[in-house]
Amino acid sequence: MTFEYAPAPESRDVVDVRASYGLFVDGEFTSGHGEPFKSIDPSNEETLAEIATADEADVDRAVKAARTAFDKVWGPMPGRDRAKYLYRIARLIQERSRELAVLESIDNGKPIRESRDVDLPLVAAHFFYYAGWADKLGHAGLGADPRPLGVAGQVIPWNFPLLMLAWKIAPALACGNTVVLKPAETTPLTALAFAEICRQADLPPGVVNIVTGAGETGRALVEHPGVDKIAFTGSTDVGKQIARSAAGTGKRLTLELGGKAANIVFDDAPLEQAVEGVVNGIFFNQGHVCCAGSRLLVQESVAEELLDRLKARMATLRVGDPLDKNTDIGAINSAAQLEKIRMLSEIGEQEGAGRWSPPCELPQRGFWFAPTVFTDVAQSHRIAREEIFGPVLSVLTFRTPAEAVEKANNTPYGLSAGVWTEKGSRTLWMAERLRAGVVWANTFNKFDPASPFGGYKESGFGREGGRHGLEAYLNV
Repeated sequence: MTFEYAPAPESRDVVDVRASYGLFVDGEFTSGHGEPFKSIDPSNEETLAEIATADEADVDRAVKAARTAFDKVWGPMPGRDRAKYLYRIARLIQERSRELAVLESIDNGKPIRESRDVDLPLVAAHFFYYAGWADKLGHAGLGADPRPLGVAGQVIPWNFPLLMLAWKIAPALACGNTVVLKPAETTPLTALAFAEICRQADLPPGVVNIVTGAGETGRALVEHPGVDKIAFTGSTDVGKQIARSAAGTGKRLTLELGGKAANIVFDDAPLEQAVEGVVNGIFFNQGHVCCAGSRLLVQESVAEELLDRLKARMATLRVGDPLDKNTDIGAINSAAQLEKIRMLSEIGEQEGAGRWSPPCELPQRGFWFAPTVFTDVAQSHRIAREEIFGPVLSVLTFRTPAEAVEKANNTPYGLSAGVWTEKGSRTLWMAERLRAGVVWANTFNKFDPASPFGGYKESGFGREGGRHGLEAYLNV
């Protein structure tokens, strides 16, 4: 007998989405002077809200507000007092976590299980963690009396809108900096909800400012002469542009960019556990993850068995309404991203790779893509070299550990990797040779605020999270 899942929808009534939103500058919501844009629900293409666009004058106003707050309030404030605000923000995030999770899912398209059980707990944890550091900066191993940089300009992506905000804002505030943050144009709503939380926490005006808009707004923020520090998470191409614009200005810069991570399975790995790790590595958040395990490197002797188990597991994945608690794979974030995924998948077929997706009925409205695996992939194929940023897995094989390392490192990226084996010595041997900022052992996509994260090569530079994440916001 086959048991069917009954719908288990989370209620949209827990969020109150306003018809329009302004910019958050100097503690107040204000109008933007650019052309407004619409934020839509990617699962049904319905408009959620109209969002203000910040032009250069608006960005200038936000940076000046941040500078005033830094000079007069936040910079001179003792660390123990800054910590109180961060603790208060963390508690408010916990109190409003259900509302924020629903808002994230309808604006981004990710399943409610992920936003509720992964994103929101990590968001609160980052603010709690860095609140603990605010009065202990002299003990972080970065010098006896480290000083804040000043005004931080931060640009975040659409794949983890609220979590990336926490990764950026929490350490910046803990170190005594003030912030001007630009969220992605397709997912601004949780950043604007965070602005309300800042007011609810009585955060001094100007400490956190949020300017919404597209690329031109981000460019105005990055190039503003009043910004002391730039933190960017996003595509490698945009990261290169930012690096060129910041060169010679004296601005501190950290970049967390694209990835093409290898998930490496040896013949002695527990295959059922490895299959779950492969599924989590590439299909979590629809593959919209910079460190996604988008290349599966499997030892030849177990490749056939692993693929059979993987396909059987993929056939159980449920694609559909992000607010249904049974959903495993939600909507692709935008029409533009869906088109990119389709284009690269078609190229994979044209280049000779074998394409397979489990039977699944996709909704008629919205942006959807079935989980997909490509076999017989060569390292020269574009699907093995380019970041697809979707639920698409490329499978390659290897015979020896040395060959696995060579294939895993044969990429311009270096953000993450996974190693599946029962031998601890082999794990350490591989980790030492893999050019990746994070190497997971018998797991994948595990994050903790106390653990640093960042990449090598075209995956960027600098680290976020942990004690290492403080250094990017301090004069040391």
